[in-house]
Amino acid sequence: MSSHRAGAPRPPPTSDILIRDISHLATQNDDLGEIANAGIFIRGNVIEWVGKMSKLPSELSEHADIVINGEGHVFLPGLVNTHAHMFQALNRCMAQDQQLHGWLKTLYPVWAQHTSTSVFVSTLVSMAELLLSGCTTSSDHLYMYPNDVKLDDTIRAARAVGLRFHPVRGGMSAGMSRGGIAPDSVVEQEADILQDMERCITEFHDGSRLSMLRMSLGPASQKTVTNELMISAARLARKYPGVRLHTHLAENQEDIEYTERLYGYRFGPYISAVEWDQCDCWFAHCVKLNESERALFSERRIGVAHCPSSNTRLASGIAPVRAMLDQGVNVGLGVDGACSSDAQSLLAEARLALLLQRAGGDPRGLGVREALRMATRGGATNLGRQGELGQVAPGFAADVVGFKVTDKLAFAGTAADPVAALLLCAPDAGPVNWSIIDGHVVVREGVLLAADGNRWVREVLVARDAVGEAATGSGAMVAEAAATTEEVDAEVFDMAALLAAAERHSRSLVAGVSEAALGRR
Repeated sequence: MSSHRAGAPRPPPTSDILIRDISHLATQNDDLGEIANAGIFIRGNVIEWVGKMSKLPSELSEHADIVINGEGHVFLPGLVNTHAHMFQALNRCMAQDQQLHGWLKTLYPVWAQHTSTSVFVSTLVSMAELLLSGCTTSSDHLYMYPNDVKLDDTIRAARAVGLRFHPVRGGMSAGMSRGGIAPDSVVEQEADILQDMERCITEFHDGSRLSMLRMSLGPASQKTVTNELMISAARLARKYPGVRLHTHLAENQEDIEYTERLYGYRFGPYISAVEWDQCDCWFAHCVKLNESERALFSERRIGVAHCPSSNTRLASGIAPVRAMLDQGVNVGLGVDGACSSDAQSLLAEARLALLLQRAGGDPRGLGVREALRMATRGGATNLGRQGELGQVAPGFAADVVGFKVTDKLAFAGTAADPVAALLLCAPDAGPVNWSIIDGHVVVREGVLLAADGNRWVREVLVARDAVGEAATGSGAMVAEAAATTEEVDAEVFDMAALLAAAERHSRSLVAGVSEAALGRR
């Protein structure tokens, strides 16, 4: 692995790819629509041609370096996740019966034990789950930086698996002594937050078309930062083209009460006061947006990351997605943190979004293809990449996924509409069969590949955690397994090594946590 803490960008692809004989292609492009017996030709990292196989130019068929058989598959654009906290993946199933604020207060002390290595492992767990569920682009909001943790640790993970990444350098500056809800021990000084935000932009942000990494800034929430930090972060981001702004907003009733008590007004005046009312912003949750606030979002082209699993798990409510869409608000999807949703599947989120909008009694509350659009084009728009991602069309990024729908029990009897089956039959759809990101094959026949040849394994195994524990015991067994894996196939992602490391770090993070904190009853 590169000596640089964040790893190294993956070299550009050198192969051209033809995906032929696709049974069902949902392009998410208004002109191309859905195509049966389709083909996709990828040159480098760009989609060059899309259409019926009968119209495939012969020169493209003859010059493909890699040919993928799409028969019996549904292909679509890679899914785009627009809200996550990947550092939380090692602490699932905790605070099971808490609402948001109690859940946070339970978990802050657990997350305070994180080290750079445990954040790296946790992020890899989230990314592996996302990739295998068809996600090709994801944001990640890291807002706690205990011990030696840096945003670089998450970027290293993205480069290890080849995920297109939009990291959000978050932060918390207002602890309990300043009216916030987080312990003072887990917050940072505002000057330090801003300094590191700018470092991350100058070191990592790539504003070029089809770039694999773009930065955003995200003070955690109005409950954990001052207005001054929100304003300073907004002004800093706008100094750099393509850097966006992201945070939580209007997540539950407690948020309304907190905001009104602290500021004397609701969310619309709040985001205007802190200069977060522009089209370079997108907000997670927005469960409690009222009609006037939705109108403001529509007018200013502010995006929403809808997180249905987290919202229902924490009893936050059901976001008014139908009303948002009808008022012209762009809505994407987010899996949120893996310990508030307890899973990281964007297809599952799209399905739950669909069901929740119908739960009130209207079967037209949300359509299958509307939900798929939220998972693709809606997410791309949230990230400011509507002209690059979220569609299978010439000129768009070569981010394409394919789900096998034949010879699979979950799809038996779905001949009427295999595209709809991806949502209506989830989560039993299983892992994506093919995933191509930036022109690289990342998932092959349902198997996750390692973008950096599993070099991350050696780094994890030789690392010592915060208390100086060497990679012994289970770690030694992981080392042996990793060596065996590399001998057989150096490309296959070493899932056994990751899972062993995840188990070790998960146990370390929750050591000493009470039964009450775990949420058991």
